[in-house]
Amino acid sequence: MPKILKNCKVAFVDFNLNKFRLQMGVQVLVQDPDNLDKIRQREMDICKERCQKIIGAGANVVLCSRGIDDFALKYFVEAGVIAIRRVNKADLRRIANNTGGRIVTSLADFEGDETYDAENLGECELVEERRVGDWEYMFFEGMKCTASQTIVIRGANDFFLDEIERSIHDSLCVVKRVIESNSVVAGGGSVEVSLSIYLDAYARTLGTRE
Repeated sequence: MPKILKNCKVAFVDFNLNKFRLQMGVQVLVQDPDNLDKIRQREMDICKERCQKIIGAGANVVLCSRGIDDFALKYFVEAGVIAIRRVNKADLRRIANNTGGRIVTSLADFEGDETYDAENLGECELVEERRVGDWEYMFFEGMKCTASQTIVIRGANDFFLDEIERSIHDSLCVVKRVIESNSVVAGGGSVEVSLSIYLDAYARTLGTRE
Protein backbone atom coordinates (compact mmCIF):
# COMPACT_ATOMS: atom_id res chain seq x y z
CA MET A 1 0.00 0.00 0.00
CA PRO A 2 1.42 3.45 -0.89
CA LYS A 3 2.71 5.65 1.97
CA ILE A 4 2.14 8.97 0.19
CA LEU A 5 -0.41 10.23 -2.37
CA LYS A 6 -0.99 13.66 -3.92
CA ASN A 7 -4.22 15.19 -5.27
CA CYS A 8 -6.30 12.78 -3.23
CA LYS A 9 -9.99 11.97 -3.46
CA VAL A 10 -11.06 10.71 -0.05
CA ALA A 11 -13.99 8.32 0.54
CA PHE A 12 -15.60 8.07 4.00
CA VAL A 13 -17.48 4.86 4.75
CA ASP A 14 -19.28 3.88 7.94
CA PHE A 15 -19.82 0.17 7.24
CA ASN A 16 -17.74 -3.00 7.23
CA LEU A 17 -15.66 -3.85 4.18
CA ASN A 18 -15.38 -7.47 5.21
CA LYS A 19 -16.51 -10.60 3.43
CA PHE A 20 -20.29 -10.28 3.20
CA ARG A 21 -22.33 -12.39 5.60
CA LEU A 22 -26.08 -12.89 5.73
CA GLN A 23 -27.89 -11.22 8.62
CA MET A 24 -28.66 -13.15 11.81
CA GLY A 25 -31.87 -15.14 11.56
CA VAL A 26 -31.62 -15.70 7.79
CA GLN A 27 -31.69 -19.37 6.82
CA VAL A 28 -30.56 -20.77 3.50
CA LEU A 29 -31.55 -24.36 2.71
CA VAL A 30 -29.11 -25.95 0.29
CA GLN A 31 -29.89 -29.28 -1.39
CA ASP A 32 -26.82 -29.47 -3.62
CA PRO A 33 -23.34 -29.13 -1.98
CA ASP A 34 -22.08 -27.38 -5.14
CA ASN A 35 -24.44 -24.50 -4.40
CA LEU A 36 -22.72 -23.99 -1.04
CA ASP A 37 -19.53 -23.03 -2.84
CA LYS A 38 -21.53 -20.67 -5.05
CA ILE A 39 -22.94 -18.97 -1.96
CA ARG A 40 -19.45 -18.53 -0.50
CA GLN A 41 -18.15 -17.22 -3.82
CA ARG A 42 -21.05 -14.75 -4.06
CA GLU A 43 -20.33 -13.49 -0.54
CA MET A 44 -16.75 -12.70 -1.61
CA ASP A 45 -17.94 -11.14 -4.87
CA ILE A 46 -20.27 -8.74 -3.01
CA CYS A 47 -17.34 -7.40 -0.99
CA LYS A 48 -15.22 -7.16 -4.15
CA GLU A 49 -17.96 -5.22 -5.98
CA ARG A 50 -18.31 -2.76 -3.08
CA CYS A 51 -14.57 -2.07 -3.11
CA GLN A 52 -14.58 -1.64 -6.90
CA LYS A 53 -17.55 0.79 -6.74
CA ILE A 54 -15.63 3.01 -4.29
CA ILE A 55 -12.45 2.82 -6.39
CA GLY A 56 -14.45 3.34 -9.61
CA ALA A 57 -15.90 6.62 -8.25
CA GLY A 58 -12.34 7.99 -8.25
CA ALA A 59 -11.34 7.45 -4.62
CA ASN A 60 -7.64 6.90 -3.95
CA VAL A 61 -7.90 7.22 -0.13
CA VAL A 62 -10.55 5.27 1.85
CA LEU A 63 -11.28 5.95 5.52
CA CYS A 64 -13.46 3.33 7.19
CA SER A 65 -14.86 3.53 10.73
CA ARG A 66 -15.31 -0.26 10.84
CA GLY A 67 -13.18 -3.21 9.75
CA ILE A 68 -11.51 -3.91 6.40
CA ASP A 69 -10.31 -7.50 6.12
CA ASP A 70 -7.25 -8.66 4.17
CA PHE A 71 -9.48 -9.95 1.40
CA ALA A 72 -10.77 -6.41 0.72
CA LEU A 73 -7.38 -4.75 1.31
CA LYS A 74 -5.99 -6.77 -1.59
CA TYR A 75 -8.17 -4.87 -4.07
CA PHE A 76 -7.17 -1.50 -2.61
CA VAL A 77 -3.47 -2.40 -2.77
CA GLU A 78 -3.80 -3.53 -6.40
CA ALA A 79 -5.47 -0.18 -7.28
CA GLY A 80 -2.79 1.84 -5.41
CA VAL A 81 -5.32 3.12 -2.86
CA ILE A 82 -4.57 4.00 0.77
CA ALA A 83 -7.21 2.28 2.94
CA ILE A 84 -7.39 3.01 6.68
CA ARG A 85 -9.65 0.95 8.95
CA ARG A 86 -11.18 1.56 12.39
CA VAL A 87 -10.92 5.35 12.13
CA ASN A 88 -12.42 7.11 15.15
CA LYS A 89 -15.84 8.51 14.20
CA ALA A 90 -14.99 11.97 15.56
CA ASP A 91 -11.86 12.03 13.37
CA LEU A 92 -13.87 10.74 10.41
CA ARG A 93 -16.40 13.59 10.78
CA ARG A 94 -13.67 16.21 11.21
CA ILE A 95 -11.71 15.10 8.12
CA ALA A 96 -14.94 14.82 6.10
CA ASN A 97 -15.93 18.41 7.03
CA ASN A 98 -12.48 19.75 6.17
CA THR A 99 -12.20 17.95 2.83
CA GLY A 100 -15.77 18.70 1.74
CA GLY A 101 -16.71 15.01 1.70
CA ARG A 102 -19.70 13.09 3.09
CA ILE A 103 -19.77 9.99 5.28
CA VAL A 104 -21.64 7.13 3.57
CA THR A 105 -23.40 4.63 5.84
CA SER A 106 -24.73 2.42 3.02
CA LEU A 107 -24.21 1.96 -0.72
CA ALA A 108 -27.93 1.24 -1.26
CA ASP A 109 -29.81 3.65 -3.55
CA PHE A 110 -33.53 4.26 -4.17
CA GLU A 111 -33.64 1.59 -6.91
CA GLY A 112 -32.40 -1.09 -4.53
CA ASP A 113 -28.97 -1.31 -6.17
CA GLU A 114 -25.61 -0.46 -4.66
CA THR A 115 -23.81 2.63 -5.99
CA TYR A 116 -21.19 5.09 -4.75
CA ASP A 117 -21.60 8.71 -5.88
CA ALA A 118 -18.42 10.68 -6.66
CA GLU A 119 -20.06 13.74 -5.02
CA ASN A 120 -19.42 12.09 -1.63
CA LEU A 121 -15.64 12.29 -2.11
CA GLY A 122 -13.54 14.85 -0.24
CA GLU A 123 -10.48 16.56 -1.73
CA CYS A 124 -7.01 16.83 -0.23
CA GLU A 125 -3.65 17.85 -1.70
CA LEU A 126 -1.52 15.35 0.24
CA VAL A 127 -2.05 12.24 2.35
CA GLU A 128 1.12 10.79 3.85
CA GLU A 129 2.08 8.27 6.52
CA ARG A 130 4.88 9.67 8.71
CA ARG A 131 6.65 8.35 11.75
CA VAL A 132 6.57 10.65 14.78
CA GLY A 133 8.44 9.20 17.74
CA ASP A 134 7.42 5.56 18.20
CA TRP A 135 4.14 5.82 16.28
CA GLU A 136 3.10 6.22 12.68
CA TYR A 137 0.46 8.84 11.86
CA MET A 138 -1.53 9.76 8.75
CA PHE A 139 -1.13 13.42 7.77
CA PHE A 140 -3.79 15.16 5.68
CA GLU A 141 -2.59 18.46 4.18
CA GLY A 142 -4.14 21.06 1.89
CA MET A 143 -7.74 20.07 2.53
CA LYS A 144 -10.47 21.69 0.42
CA CYS A 145 -12.48 23.36 3.25
CA THR A 146 -9.85 23.55 5.99
CA ALA A 147 -11.33 24.90 9.22
CA SER A 148 -9.08 23.20 11.78
CA GLN A 149 -5.49 22.17 12.40
CA THR A 150 -3.82 19.52 14.54
CA ILE A 151 -0.99 20.33 16.94
CA VAL A 152 1.28 17.35 17.67
CA ILE A 153 3.04 17.68 21.03
CA ARG A 154 5.88 15.43 22.16
CA GLY A 155 7.56 15.01 25.51
CA ALA A 156 9.40 12.70 27.88
CA ASN A 157 6.36 11.51 29.85
CA ASP A 158 2.61 11.98 30.33
CA PHE A 159 2.98 14.64 33.06
CA PHE A 160 5.18 16.74 30.80
CA LEU A 161 2.68 16.39 27.94
CA ASP A 162 -0.22 17.38 30.21
CA GLU A 163 1.62 20.59 31.19
CA ILE A 164 2.35 21.42 27.53
CA GLU A 165 -1.28 20.75 26.60
CA ARG A 166 -2.48 23.08 29.36
CA SER A 167 -0.07 25.81 28.24
CA ILE A 168 -1.20 25.50 24.60
CA HIS A 169 -4.86 25.59 25.71
CA ASP A 170 -4.21 28.80 27.72
CA SER A 171 -2.40 30.38 24.74
CA LEU A 172 -5.25 29.51 22.35
CA CYS A 173 -7.79 30.98 24.81
CA VAL A 174 -5.76 34.23 24.95
CA VAL A 175 -5.74 34.46 21.14
CA LYS A 176 -9.50 33.73 21.11
CA ARG A 177 -10.19 36.53 23.63
CA VAL A 178 -8.05 39.04 21.70
CA ILE A 179 -9.92 38.25 18.46
CA GLU A 180 -13.30 38.54 20.25
CA SER A 181 -12.63 41.80 22.13
CA ASN A 182 -10.13 43.39 19.72
CA SER A 183 -8.05 44.55 22.69
CA VAL A 184 -5.33 43.16 24.95
CA VAL A 185 -4.05 43.83 28.47
CA ALA A 186 -0.34 43.09 28.71
CA GLY A 187 0.81 40.99 31.66
CA GLY A 188 4.12 39.94 33.19
CA GLY A 189 4.52 43.12 35.30
CA SER A 190 4.27 45.39 32.25
CA VAL A 191 1.40 47.39 33.84
CA GLU A 192 3.54 48.16 36.92
CA VAL A 193 6.59 49.12 34.82
CA SER A 194 4.43 51.40 32.66
CA LEU A 195 2.97 53.06 35.78
CA SER A 196 6.47 53.53 37.23
CA ILE A 197 7.67 55.28 34.03
CA TYR A 198 4.56 57.51 34.04
CA LEU A 199 5.05 58.52 37.72
CA ASP A 200 8.77 59.13 37.14
CA ALA A 201 8.00 61.45 34.21
CA TYR A 202 5.28 63.23 36.24
CA ALA A 203 7.59 63.65 39.25
CA ARG A 204 10.11 65.52 37.08
CA THR A 205 7.48 68.19 36.33
CA LEU A 206 7.30 69.14 40.04
CA GLY A 207 9.86 71.52 41.46
CA THR A 208 9.72 70.38 45.08
CA ARG A 209 9.52 67.14 47.05
CA GLU A 210 5.73 67.43 46.73
